[in-house]
Amino acid sequence: MMRRIVLSLTIAVLGTSVCHADNPVKTPRPVPATRTEMKELLEDMKRRPHRIPLPQLSDEEKHELAERADNYESRLRYHYVPPAEGTVFGAGGIRSGSGGEKGAQRTGNSPGANTPRRDFRRNADENMTLTYQFKTMLFWIVARTNNCQYCLGHQEWKLSEVGMSDDSIAALDADWSVYSESEQAAFAYARLLTFEPHRLSDEIISSVAEHYTPLQILEMTMSVGGNNAINRWKEGIGVRQSAGNTFRLRADSGVPAVAAEQSDTFVTPTSDRFRKAVSIVAPLEIFRGKPTGQVLSTRPEPETREVVQERIKAAAERTARMPLVDESLAAAWLKESEQTIPVTNWVRLIANFPNEGRGRLASLTSRERQTGDLTELQKAQLNWITARQDRAWYAVGQAYRKLLTLGQSEDQIFALDGDWRELSEADQALFRFARNLAASPIAATDEDAAVALKSSGPARVVQVINHVASCAWFNRVTEAAGLPLE
Repeated sequence: MMRRIVLSLTIAVLGTSVCHADNPVKTPRPVPATRTEMKELLEDMKRRPHRIPLPQLSDEEKHELAERADNYESRLRYHYVPPAEGTVFGAGGIRSGSGGEKGAQRTGNSPGANTPRRDFRRNADENMTLTYQFKTMLFWIVARTNNCQYCLGHQEWKLSEVGMSDDSIAALDADWSVYSESEQAAFAYARLLTFEPHRLSDEIISSVAEHYTPLQILEMTMSVGGNNAINRWKEGIGVRQSAGNTFRLRADSGVPAVAAEQSDTFVTPTSDRFRKAVSIVAPLEIFRGKPTGQVLSTRPEPETREVVQERIKAAAERTARMPLVDESLAAAWLKESEQTIPVTNWVRLIANFPNEGRGRLASLTSRERQTGDLTELQKAQLNWITARQDRAWYAVGQAYRKLLTLGQSEDQIFALDGDWRELSEADQALFRFARNLAASPIAATDEDAAVALKSSGPARVVQVINHVASCAWFNRVTEAAGLPLE
């Protein structure tokens, strides 16, 4: 069943910008249909109000944070995200690495002196073969699909920096025919994995396998999963667009040569070819032949208890679609990574990329170990809610078993699919925000966040966003890989 999230705001088609008010907005940001509209919305994001309130800093905290004292995301992690042992939070709010000093553990955008800054232009493992530009193009597709305008703006800068013209970027949105068949297959896969993960199947993976090796598909899947996680963190907390970045305007951009150097605004010239071209990436609702700017979610209604139990059983009997390393090698990798957890199939999957996977390994294990404001039961409930949204049956099975061990009855577990009458108002507000964020980052509105903030406070809301972002990666990667449930 297709659900429409009503949007009353209009944007560039009327030549206006989004209205910013003190009251929380009840509707998501508009979905721009054309490149011209998109650029105006990206520029408007520089004035976006942050969603999460921050406390006043003491002199000691200002000294500890130093140059990060004015960074919204660093402050959120510092105040509200409890650091697990050896955890460094990264740009997505969920990524982990090696340990460091207190400041490094809590402010991932600016790691401490003991934590080297990673160069994302280079692959972390020798057997990772996809290029930086290609994965950035996929990130652009993901952000456009999710309408995460913060991330979309950053991918615009990155693609411009590596030499892509405005027309080449515009073609990502409106004309894939200029790209190779293999690139088009990857774009379609990234969009489906982002917007409709419930449609993942053997046939989908087989179609991608016509152009890419199994390890390349896994690398692509992990990258796109990470993009979805970052979208949910950025959009969940309501990050304002950065300022001061520049575009390289090439000669073929239509700008006079004398001016074709750099631009610090998103509202750059768009060629006649793409000025009115409608996106083939963004999920657009069409009414009377025109895009409405309203946000769509195509997630189906929850399956019955009987169907879910059949899917969990089937997940335990299926064969993985992507390569898993030998159990002994995975065990050695865990030991080297100083992680004392069982050798599960998801561990065997990400161990294909031991360096890249190590950061994700620490992130996923620390998610359950953090002693923050969310209870063990709440985290297990969030795992179920997000996995059910994504139809990630490996994750659903894990959440089901965890909830049973925590003393939840089957009636209580399946009530999480929508019958929340027995839950507190605070949990209902948190779970509603989480469910919307899981389905589509843009579907979680300012008002959803405000209601959850009022009932639970900023720490729990930020930790829910962080948790849902982690689930977005786990659900997509494990289900695309078709992992058998242990």
